[in-house]
Amino acid sequence: MTNLLVPLSDSHGGNRKNLWKIPFSNVVITRTRNYFLGRKWQAVDIQVASWFIFVHLLALFAPFTFTWEAFWIAFVGYIVTGMLGVTLSYHRLLSHHSLKLPKWLEYIFVYFGVLALQGDPIFWVSIHRYHHKYVDSDNDTHSPINGLWFSYAGWFFDNEYLVEKYQERNNVEDLKNQTFYIFIQKTYMCHLLGCGAVLYAWGGFTYVVWGMGVRIVWIYHLMSLINTIGHIWGKQAWNTGDLSKNNWWLGVLIFGEGWHNNHHAFEYSARHGLEWWQIDFTWYIIRFLEAVGLATNIKVPTEAQKHKKSFDTSYNPYK
Repeated sequence: MTNLLVPLSDSHGGNRKNLWKIPFSNVVITRTRNYFLGRKWQAVDIQVASWFIFVHLLALFAPFTFTWEAFWIAFVGYIVTGMLGVTLSYHRLLSHHSLKLPKWLEYIFVYFGVLALQGDPIFWVSIHRYHHKYVDSDNDTHSPINGLWFSYAGWFFDNEYLVEKYQERNNVEDLKNQTFYIFIQKTYMCHLLGCGAVLYAWGGFTYVVWGMGVRIVWIYHLMSLINTIGHIWGKQAWNTGDLSKNNWWLGVLIFGEGWHNNHHAFEYSARHGLEWWQIDFTWYIIRFLEAVGLATNIKVPTEAQKHKKSFDTSYNPYK
């Protein structure tokens, strides 16, 4: 990745002369890891990498298997598993307790998230909570200060790093106490295989290509963009003391998640697009659920909380 970076000059201080800065950003890469060669690959790393290779190869069949029916299977699946499953349930509901849903609806939405193949809820929520706790530090789960590839996908294949940093995983006791989440964790691969089997029975190989390959690859790369672009390029509206940025086009593509600086400023908020013009499809769904009496305890920042995070009242060295 060094061809994408420029070295910092000695004028920045001797202790930084060997560091690298990502162009057109304020992000300095402080250290990198051996992603492929020169490190021990654990069995789980090989399994994860094999799955990623498989699903990308599967997606390559898309041009040869295209039908409008298969396209809509992928698109609706992207909406259901990406928005209802990952951004609403995994992220805003489970990770940050930004709202409450009836348990039956919570479990349905979470199961949609399981089918996004982002990991089981306990794993995903734990990683994300650590990300917020150690954001853009050496202990962050996927900060670009550890390198572009690391934040984009490298951390997926480095279980040694995850165990080294977060071995205890003691930040998800609220989920570990629920039988549903323990069951999903123990049977996670069965749901992956079951999804593929249902799609094959429904529409053959074409539906598997589009309903799994295309959909999952699309969601993978969109979510990875949040970890990279969301902490490299864009604008900071709030003093978060980290590298988080707002990106309008990510906000549109990833159901409001692209307003990432807003999110890091008010991580408890169910609303990420805080301005009327900041498109946040997940927030619109939450408001609908509230209107029909299914969503309660919805959290949004107060004017006093916004004032506290304003650049007019505080200093941010990352700005």
